[in-house]
Amino acid sequence: MTRAFHYAFALFLASAAAQASEPVPWAFGFQAAASPTMARITELATLVNVVIIAIVALVTALLGWCLWRYHEKRNPVPATWTHNTKLEIAWTAIPTLILFLIAFPSLKLLYFMDRTQAAEMTLKVTGHQWYWSYDYPDHNLKFDALMTQEADLRPGQLRLLTTDNPVVLPVGVAIRVQLTADDVIHSWAVPALGLKTDSVPGRLNETWVRIDRPGTYYGQCSELCGVNHGFMPIMIHAVPKEQFTAWLDEARTKFAARPPQVALSGESAR
Repeated sequence: MTRAFHYAFALFLASAAAQASEPVPWAFGFQAAASPTMARITELATLVNVVIIAIVALVTALLGWCLWRYHEKRNPVPATWTHNTKLEIAWTAIPTLILFLIAFPSLKLLYFMDRTQAAEMTLKVTGHQWYWSYDYPDHNLKFDALMTQEADLRPGQLRLLTTDNPVVLPVGVAIRVQLTADDVIHSWAVPALGLKTDSVPGRLNETWVRIDRPGTYYGQCSELCGVNHGFMPIMIHAVPKEQFTAWLDEARTKFAARPPQVALSGESAR
């Protein structure tokens, strides 16, 4: 019964609007999970929400009962007791147990998110003002990704989320993601994949991802990084391994034939 309620509540959080891999108007809850990490984040959030709702309901009920039971008309003579040792022990011990209930799965998730040693390939991400650079060190491939200007969007492409060179990654492969920056702090975040890691100048941060199904996943820089912070989209195409191999061959030719497209200050916000 508890498991059924758990999944029912998770379904409630994942509203119809959240089934897409991009933000939509009036969305409620999370985007549909497309990686094991995001699936576990959703489960933990569901657990925490269930606990919070139960506590709010209990406290509200107790408050209402106290207002009714100890109303002045029902108690013309005020009580003279000042404390209750057993009750005080209970309301200290029970919240402690609840915190352990929340902390244990949270710590498990943190360790799960740190399993970069099992990666099968590496993607290096570098944040700039205001675009991203991507390096596939295992495949000798580098390119920049700039936001596609609104005037250049094709039908079906998303405003402020489409890039000229999307990241292409294989489905079902554990990928180490290394992140840094060459100017200020950025944050590489893709909600449907459960990714959000800071890109810090002079530091190499690591995370990992395994994408469960093909699709296009969107994100944005999530650390205020300057005037054009809102124009640093992330666009990921997840494809089967065979298509990824074919894309690598095409990409090596494409990006070897032209220099990186470096955005000048203010250019990405035209």
